[in-house]
Amino acid sequence: MLMPSIFGENLFDDFFNDFARPSKSLMRYNTPASSVMKTDIKETASGYELDIDLPGYKKSDVQAELKDGYLTISASTSKDDGEKNKDGQYIRRERYYGACSRSFYVGEAVTQDDIRARFEDGILKVSVPKKEVKPEVEESKYIAIEG
Repeated sequence: MLMPSIFGENLFDDFFNDFARPSKSLMRYNTPASSVMKTDIKETASGYELDIDLPGYKKSDVQAELKDGYLTISASTSKDDGEKNKDGQYIRRERYYGACSRSFYVGEAVTQDDIRARFEDGILKVSVPKKEVKPEVEESKYIAIEG
């Protein structure tokens, strides 16, 4: 169900870093969302525990949505820092606008009421129960024959 990749984002990331491509540490701006939202997934007897790192985000910046069996976590933030001298001229002004999103397939049997989430110290902790899809038993429906 929730399966992490053993190779990270790309199998050849480490192999090619020393050749034609710059190191990932140099590529700060244009990083995929999955590298921003580092996630630890732990399986328990009753379900799955997700710990999603969201440093710099507040609880109000984070949203979780369940649709068609997919749990989508999204976060967006904007910061506008500016310093002025006594005449009101900018000495320095920096802006940051960012958004990231990540989806996990949790199954169609899981409902919104089943999932628990809390945000503390920059980490979103999500609990998803294991639910088996029970096959629907076909009922025989008889039609009354008058006569």
